[in-house]
Amino acid sequence: MAKDWMMTHIKDNDMKELTLKEISELVDGRLAGPEDLKIRAIAPLDQAGPGEISFAVGTRLKDKVLETRASALILPQNWSMESPVPSVFVKDPYLAFAKVLNFFISKPFLAKGVMEGARIGQDASIEKEVTIYPGAYIGDRVKIGKRVTIYPGVFIGDDCEIGDDSTIYANVTLYSKTVIGRRCIIHAGAVIGSDGFGFAQDGLSFVKIPQVGRVVIEDDCEIGANTTIDRATFGETRISKGTKIDNLVQIAHNCNIGENTIIVSQVGIAGSTSIGKNCMLGGQVGVVGHIKIGDRVKIGAQSGVAQSIPDDSIVSGSPAVPHRVWLKVSSLVKRLPELFKEVSSLKKAVRELKKEGIDGSQ
Repeated sequence: MAKDWMMTHIKDNDMKELTLKEISELVDGRLAGPEDLKIRAIAPLDQAGPGEISFAVGTRLKDKVLETRASALILPQNWSMESPVPSVFVKDPYLAFAKVLNFFISKPFLAKGVMEGARIGQDASIEKEVTIYPGAYIGDRVKIGKRVTIYPGVFIGDDCEIGDDSTIYANVTLYSKTVIGRRCIIHAGAVIGSDGFGFAQDGLSFVKIPQVGRVVIEDDCEIGANTTIDRATFGETRISKGTKIDNLVQIAHNCNIGENTIIVSQVGIAGSTSIGKNCMLGGQVGVVGHIKIGDRVKIGAQSGVAQSIPDDSIVSGSPAVPHRVWLKVSSLVKRLPELFKEVSSLKKAVRELKKEGIDGSQ
């Protein structure tokens, strides 16, 4: 919805402008100030100047708000003090900031075509409105949609598909049969569709299990730099629509990641694990294979998940336990030396009582 709104409001790309009324419509906010005030950019509170809008997420920034030179502000709807400049009040200032910033940085797609130095395989189907830079390798029977950008050093194996409006940054590798949906962003160095880690033991050696499946990444996903997503042994490894994956994440073969899930850097997910919709996995979370994590689950950073987790759970720790339990346990850790001394002292007292023949229960 926000993208459609922006496309109808883009004027001159070199000098975009929005009135304060248009900004309030974009972010679904309440306007307090002149509707026709023109804004040409968004900037931090302490750097914004005339013609620019800034934002604050809470009253802890009140001093900066009072000192700002911005022409207008985006503020929380429960802002308790008077704003020094015209303002738009919203439920989530950070979300509103993202929408306004996206408007000002968005540019119309400029198709440069298939440039000299790009290698195109046999029977590839490529829309005319694309940009494919020198040094890109496009395999046989690849299908590339409209307004796709493919940067230098990208390898796209045979029989891959890339949907409209997607961007594949430099040195990405897509193994054969990989499917990328519409409006996806694949950051530099990502490897999608490499073999799953499957081996059968034969005595002291190992026999490779061929990985003949594929990876499917649905619409509106973002895959971070140097992230790896393995192809399935059979069938599919699937990343569902709207999911955002950070840098340096490993997703193993036959995993299924639900819609609109966030996976932060250095997460490792073992094979055949299913993760539900609207989940959040903090940095360095490790998840064992062949388990199911429900919808709307939140997993704290550095947690180790060794068993399935039901819907709407919040867990932390290694092994992962309910977050409230983990908070209690972690608060006790720093007291362990003291507790150890107390227990040792009590044990010593009990031994002395026994030696003296006195019943310690009296």
